[in-house]
Formats: sequence, C-alpha cells, structure tokens
Amino acid sequence: MAARFQCALVTIAAVLLSACASAQVVQPFATDGCSLFPDRSLIDKSDWCSCCLAHDLAYWRGGTADERLKADQDLKNCVFAASGDSRLADLMLAGVRAGGGPYFFTPYRWGYGWPFGRLYEPLSAAEDAQVSSLRELYLSSNPALACPTHSSSNISFR
Repeated sequence: MAARFQCALVTIAAVLLSACASAQVVQPFATDGCSLFPDRSLIDKSDWCSCCLAHDLAYWRGGTADERLKADQDLKNCVFAASGDSRLADLMLAGVRAGGGPYFFTPYRWGYGWPFGRLYEPLSAAEDAQVSSLRELYLSSNPALACPTHSSSNISFR
C-alpha cells in the first residue's frame, strides 16, 4: 500500500513539474486604448492614445519589474509630450503604478498577453521570439499606433 502511494505521489509530481516546464503561449496583441481613462482630451486637441498603445505593447509583453517601471515612465513622458500637462502625465503614471501590477486579474495587468499568474520574470528567448513576431504582425497593420475608434474593450480576461 505504501509503495502504491509513493508511486502515485511520484507520478503526480512528475505531471505537475512537466506542466510547469512547458512553454507558455502569448495571446495576440489586443488593446482598448487608454484603459479606464480617456484616450484624448475632451477640451482641446490633445491626443495621447498612441502613448497608451505603446504602453499596452509593453504591458502585453510583460517581463521584469524594471521593464514595467521603464514602460510606465515612458508613458508619463509621452503623455507630457502629447499634452504639455505635467499633472495629467503624473496622474496617468500614478494610475498605472497603482493598478497595473501582475497580481490583479485584469485585462490590462503587467504581462496581460500571457495566462494569469505570470509575475515579474524575464522572457526566455523562445518567448521573446513569440512576442516579437506578434508585435511585428500588429505593427504591420497599425504602424502609427492609431487608437481604436470604438469605446468597447477588445481585451479579454485570461
């Protein structure tokens, strides 16, 4: 009986370890523009949505905590360049820093292209190749990072 139990435990452990070792597959890039935030000014002609799309590409890809911080700082700098409004840029930075971590089950979390549960980790060479291929495919159809013209989200929970 003890031998059968040990055999069952070894089998279960092997199955679990093989599942952990299998490569994850990134979903094709999807964006809703500036998640939970206006894509452009309602008052003047300022439009920062392309900043959000560039930021979404980084968030979809995921990676390390340092890469997330750089993506968030790049968003702040881009929004400031597009709007000239440092308060807006600071507000958007605060929002993504507070709500964009990989621990939240949201469609805009850090690493949202990967199945939920991937935290801060560098991409393997194979994962980076997957991301690069899908990124280039998206950019070939939207090289200017033009924003969606509709208001509904096309990002799904995974």
